[in-house]
Amino acid sequence: MPLSEHEQRLLEQIEQSLYAEDPKFARSWRTKDPGTVRRHTLVRAAVLFVAGLAALLAGVILLNSSTVAGIAVGTAGFLLMLGAAWYSLSTRQRVRGQASATATARPRGPRPRRSLSARLEERWERRQEDNGRR
Repeated sequence: MPLSEHEQRLLEQIEQSLYAEDPKFARSWRTKDPGTVRRHTLVRAAVLFVAGLAALLAGVILLNSSTVAGIAVGTAGFLLMLGAAWYSLSTRQRVRGQASATATARPRGPRPRRSLSARLEERWERRQEDNGRR
């Protein structure tokens, strides 16, 4: 649910006062790039998944010597793998939700779909105008 204009202004004022009072603290809590968050999450999930796979294989190997220990280690490995998959997928939803929340925070009118050449021409014209002003 997007914030109202009044709430957005209040939030911006709070952020600005926080940056003015304690910029080091404010930088530490600044929102991270969703792509970076996603990459870190995938790496963590992959490490957990590999650890779970190793535990599962260790459980299979342990079945020969001790049935109870093999089943316990194998089950723990499977649960670790399952948890890693859940972690990677649940964070994907959260990051997507944050990205859509930031996208809705700045309402924009619907833009007509233009061709690549039209967009490039428009950028070129804007650059020429900006260079002419300097």
